[in-house]
Amino acid sequence: MISCIIVDDEQHAIDVLAHFVNQTPLLTLKGTTADPLEALQLINREQVDLIFLDIQMPHISGIDFIKAINGRCKVILTTAYSEFAAEGFDLEVVDYLLKPIPLPRFLKAVQRAAAVLAKTTAPETETDDYIFVKTEAKGKMLKINLADIDYIEGMKNYVAIHTGDTKTLALLNMKDLEDRLQGKHFMRVHRSYIIAIGKITMIEGNKIMLKKGQEILLGDSYRTAFLEAMKGKLMTGGGK
Repeated sequence: MISCIIVDDEQHAIDVLAHFVNQTPLLTLKGTTADPLEALQLINREQVDLIFLDIQMPHISGIDFIKAINGRCKVILTTAYSEFAAEGFDLEVVDYLLKPIPLPRFLKAVQRAAAVLAKTTAPETETDDYIFVKTEAKGKMLKINLADIDYIEGMKNYVAIHTGDTKTLALLNMKDLEDRLQGKHFMRVHRSYIIAIGKITMIEGNKIMLKKGQEILLGDSYRTAFLEAMKGKLMTGGGK
């Protein structure tokens, strides 16, 4: 199932799209709103895969909304104005529907969204589960399996890649590695540390404990993003 929301400042447009969504077994409607600021709150609360988004709305335009969510959800633009199509596709929207939207065209856009989402959620293949890094030895490139990495430590002009009891020094910077590992179950939690999320065993204050007993500091400027990423895994008791 693809979870979706509808964001449009015209109730009639919302009603039409909601009717289409309810006729489409592939989709489940998580909410509708005429206010894009409320929509931002909605995608922070709910798991949203797809947004049917109008362009000309109060407070913030659909184009600016896409920039604000920074790829967190896929977007199908729904608008009466064709002149924004090029800008929309530059922002990698899934499709661009011109109002009034016929049901067959809506279904075609949904199928396109399903294909895009299937591609982004597919398991990583073996061809993309390792990296080669340049080491201190001239001309030597070392293969590192991503599954073996516990954490990465920034060391001025080098990084230290920790895999179990082994530490590999590589001629890389933290930003390049952070970009390369984005979406591969790694997260930067400190100016000097990137960790494998699956290796976390405990979080205590500003300390993150990993499986091998390593203790990693959680930087103040990374705390909010880290806790937001962990939110779906946190269990809080409601006992007396």
